[in-house]
Amino acid sequence: MIILLLSIVFTNIFSTIYKHFIFLLFKKAIIMICHPNAKINLGLNVTERRPDGYHNLETIFYPIPICDTLSVEIATEASSGSGRNIFPTQCNIITQECDDYILRTAGIDIDCPAEKNLIIKALRLLKKEFDIPRLQIDMYKQIPSGAGLGGGSSDAAYMMRTLNEMFHLQLNHPELEERAATLGADCAFFIRNEAVFATGIGNIFTPCDISLQGWTLVLVKPEVFVSTKEAYAGITPNHPDTSITNIILRPIEEWKETLKNDFEEGIFKLHPIVADIKEELYRLGAYYAAMSGSGSCVFGLFRTPLNEVQLESTFGKHFWKQYTL
Repeated sequence: MIILLLSIVFTNIFSTIYKHFIFLLFKKAIIMICHPNAKINLGLNVTERRPDGYHNLETIFYPIPICDTLSVEIATEASSGSGRNIFPTQCNIITQECDDYILRTAGIDIDCPAEKNLIIKALRLLKKEFDIPRLQIDMYKQIPSGAGLGGGSSDAAYMMRTLNEMFHLQLNHPELEERAATLGADCAFFIRNEAVFATGIGNIFTPCDISLQGWTLVLVKPEVFVSTKEAYAGITPNHPDTSITNIILRPIEEWKETLKNDFEEGIFKLHPIVADIKEELYRLGAYYAAMSGSGSCVFGLFRTPLNEVQLESTFGKHFWKQYTL
């Protein structure tokens, strides 16, 4: 009996010490840094309008290496300014504060107040369930908005992944995906961040065995913002004769005539510059080029890297990047 009581006492003492240690550990854990990446869509078919007003579609989400940088730490007097480590020198840092966060952003402009930023929505979503202290959040934005690259969705998903790890929330992938999906259909994709065939409203995922490893990816985004409403206004839903999952089994050289993005026709009419960029990528030798998502970013796949002087000469007035996948 005495041994049992001693065991209970020591267990409670150890539990208290452990919790206190973890709290101190979090206080000492100065910063966690991650790099939310973007995605492209390989094909996109809008198949039908749903009774709830949304549209069913089919597409492949494929992760690509262009990244933002996100740092998260517990907000203390000591943490003030430490997040500047992720920012280049002499960049303009915008700071927004609230009771439960300090948000600092730099890089490409984020055209929305902090409360509408998906990073903050992700934080608030988890705070409903878990005790998360006031945070300092720093975001260096490199993925352009309104591009169809999923940058905001990726930021939100990585925020959830970071908080899950930082505070030992013990949420598994399906649990994180379920929560992320409430912030946006493609948010859940970035939890696992692997190529998938997406159906439903873009929230039902099937693993997809496709690799673009070794190909060169060129991204070009004009100064055009395409709203979701604008994109869907030009759509007539239909079921394709051949599924995207069958088309991608063919050589990439054959995709040009078969792998389509249904948003292109309407967007090209409204914004001819987007169509011009696609044609220019083919002129430069792309084996496949398409608009990503609802645009306005266009990507091209090449066998070998292009001369960057030539790219700057051709696309210098736009945002452009080149990567080897």
